[in-house]
Amino acid sequence: MSLWSDRVLREFTSDLRRVWIASDPDGVLLDEHILSTLRERGFEVLPFEDPIVFRAEYEERYRSAWDANPTANSPSVVVHLRDLQPNRLPWDILRQGELISLSLADLFSKLSYSVLRQLGNTFHEQLYEAQEKHASQVLGENATKEFILTHVYRINPHLISNQIELWRELMRLLNRDELLPKLLAEHVARVLCGMDAFTTLPLCDLFTSKPILLHFVQAEWESYLRQRSKSGADVSKLKDAAIPFEHPDIRSSIESLLLDGVLRPITVEKPRPDLPKWMELGLLNDPAKEQERVRSNISQLKDAVPSTDASHREWFHASSRFAELLAHYHLLDPVLATPFHEDIKQIATLLNSRLLDWLSRHYADLPSLPVIKSPVMVHHIPRYLSAQITNGQKKQALLVFDGMALDQWAIVRDVVAQQNSQITFDDTASFAWLPSLTSVSRQAIFSGLKPREFSSSITTTSQDQNHWTRYWINQGLKQHEVYFRKKLQRSEQLKSLEADLANDSIKVVGLVIDTIDEFVHGAVLGKRGIAVQIRDWCQTGFVSDMFSILAAKGFHIYVTADHGNINSCGEGRPAEGVASEHRGERVRIYNKELLAAELVSSYQHVFRMNLPALPPDYYPVFAAGNFAFVQAGESVVAHGGVSLEEAIVPFSRVSVLG
Repeated sequence: MSLWSDRVLREFTSDLRRVWIASDPDGVLLDEHILSTLRERGFEVLPFEDPIVFRAEYEERYRSAWDANPTANSPSVVVHLRDLQPNRLPWDILRQGELISLSLADLFSKLSYSVLRQLGNTFHEQLYEAQEKHASQVLGENATKEFILTHVYRINPHLISNQIELWRELMRLLNRDELLPKLLAEHVARVLCGMDAFTTLPLCDLFTSKPILLHFVQAEWESYLRQRSKSGADVSKLKDAAIPFEHPDIRSSIESLLLDGVLRPITVEKPRPDLPKWMELGLLNDPAKEQERVRSNISQLKDAVPSTDASHREWFHASSRFAELLAHYHLLDPVLATPFHEDIKQIATLLNSRLLDWLSRHYADLPSLPVIKSPVMVHHIPRYLSAQITNGQKKQALLVFDGMALDQWAIVRDVVAQQNSQITFDDTASFAWLPSLTSVSRQAIFSGLKPREFSSSITTTSQDQNHWTRYWINQGLKQHEVYFRKKLQRSEQLKSLEADLANDSIKVVGLVIDTIDEFVHGAVLGKRGIAVQIRDWCQTGFVSDMFSILAAKGFHIYVTADHGNINSCGEGRPAEGVASEHRGERVRIYNKELLAAELVSSYQHVFRMNLPALPPDYYPVFAAGNFAFVQAGESVVAHGGVSLEEAIVPFSRVSVLG
């Protein structure tokens, strides 16, 4: 166990009592490794947010079990408060509970609390060890900023004196997807702004804004590549680029960004035949180079499969890498794609097997994780958007692409970027709710609730608009300030959307785009065929025009999906009459545990999982691997299961610059 985990958890002793109260205004306890360790020790964390929801879950999951069998080895519960006011809790909880106070001010006694509270909890473990080893006295605000930059981000702004040193640091941050919090970026900019080499650069924006940094790098990369790739170009007479791309460290970063799909390749007519190999990755529409891109992605992914102890962010990164691989693989000419079939199958099998192990250990902790940087699960999205409104975003639009897997988002994103270079994307990911069904995960998106909290409508999507409106009214908006629309598919619908959004009173927009889901349900050529359909659909301009309309109306744009999809092979349909409540292709739902257990015991390639926050009469049984509950040997594209392609979905902030 790390020094940090040991310090936070040392007061939780499992033999003392069953109810604990953690007063935790800084979210110290909401670290996935700490939550996992607590669970291993017999503690479960129950957030106190809505008193009614809390009481229902506490009574049903904990107190009833303790009353039924007082001597049973059932878990203790940690009631988690995000403030310092335990008196808000019910009297019986206060009477039983052992109160623990957790505060960054106490845990990081040598660092400035005003700085720490703006960083989130991603680096607490690393920072605590650095404090124990290197902080010999109490540090003020500026000294704390320098300490964090040095020991967490590995940056010393006083040692940056030229373009190579600056861009080496920026590229390293971009590759790790760890740009600086604004407070630290402003500090770095103040140190550097007096140097002549940096007077023309928007330093603070480059260090803190991924869209701005990406737009700058993309523009410079395109200019650099077009000049140097043309046949007959005299490289010795070309002016130096604003970014020193040929420096080995920066060149390596560019290769990684291209393989990850963060930088876009470009089209160059008649490129030089002697173009260096690392530059060739940046060229588009050359089948041989596309084949090489797939080969390079396969090679890197084989060595980068996360372990069962990995963080959720490592899984997001791996899923994005795999999505880029699949997107390019599916769009390759079938003859060129054939040599990679077995490699991709092996990588997918390994990823899905490892993910299942990881989810069995960590999935129950994901709903409790903080959403400061981005939503970890899809039901976090409304809360994340609310926080952005608090931070100054006056108007927001959430676009839910029904059934869109991460690899399909990569195709959408790349086509849109080629159509409009002013549109940039800050991509991350979120976990769908399991089972990865529309009625479960999409309702979670629009309601901000866990499935147990909308159990009466868990089999339908008819309440999406009501969920969306209710959430925002509870946040203080009026009904006429909330807009919802579904079944958007074609360019001719955009005129009426634009007319609706001419109403300046609208502050939040929720849209459902269901074209990709229709492609999935009508697929006859698997995900390869769907990839071509998505590319052709996006080339009509529907998606890029929709982004432009929303941006012109002043909306900050966010994109997500309710679940993904996977190529599946039938193992046969269970003959069980009307026993199951939902007969999906990748999951079957039962209202009695006995019925679910019977399928598991009598049918191959199926499994159950202990999933949090599902209704008490809701028992999913999943098809294992890439199998499906359809006729043996039948190939389908399906969803509902626990694979990487189904369970991790895109979450992207879309910016239209200029």
